[in-house]
Amino acid sequence: MEKKITVIPAIDLIEGKCVRLMQGDYESRKVYYDDPLEAALRFESAGMERLHLVDLDGAAASRVMNAGVLERICKHTRLRVDFSGGIKSDDDICRVFDAGASFVCLGSMAQQDRRKTTEWLERYGRERVIVGADIRNNKVYINGWKRETETTVFELVEWYRPMLKYLMCTDIERDGMLAGVALPLYRELLARFPELTLIASGGVSSKEDVEALAEIGVAEVIVGKALYEFKI
Repeated sequence: MEKKITVIPAIDLIEGKCVRLMQGDYESRKVYYDDPLEAALRFESAGMERLHLVDLDGAAASRVMNAGVLERICKHTRLRVDFSGGIKSDDDICRVFDAGASFVCLGSMAQQDRRKTTEWLERYGRERVIVGADIRNNKVYINGWKRETETTVFELVEWYRPMLKYLMCTDIERDGMLAGVALPLYRELLARFPELTLIASGGVSSKEDVEALAEIGVAEVIVGKALYEFKI
């Protein structure tokens, strides 16, 4: 039987525009849509039901910057949006949910303030709070992928394990490169934490990459550049 996987298109935001980066380098940005809503509507018309919306301005500023874009997309589409970037305070997370997000994804925050992240997991529920791990050589990176920590992705997941449902894992080396996915990493995560819903991100270049992820049991996959460049 063919294994199923949910494909989640990604929209990254800089200055309110839909962009893609290479390996997280802000200087490598390429603008695909001046209006991100146009991209969201295109994904919806293609049958997508989910959207990964990343506030890169917010990640750099350590506060949510593109809540208005989120609100427009939620108002004018039926997409269930997970939002990440710059969520650092109770005000930030409230703004994001009030703007219509179905989920929040916490990356740097999950590493830097585990007490507050735990509080949010308990308050909003494991069904709505995703822990994100941006990794290079298994080490977690924070602050827009600029700073390496001493924490491995496995240590981070183990810490949150009792309350965690969703893990979004991004391989920085592969992100935006169309170079294929990190199958060994995802296999190890699934072997160690079989109860998790794993969301893979970074490097998807073809339908075959998506099928390979499905085959090893990855539940969901973020696809960005491969959609914009019509590789899928």
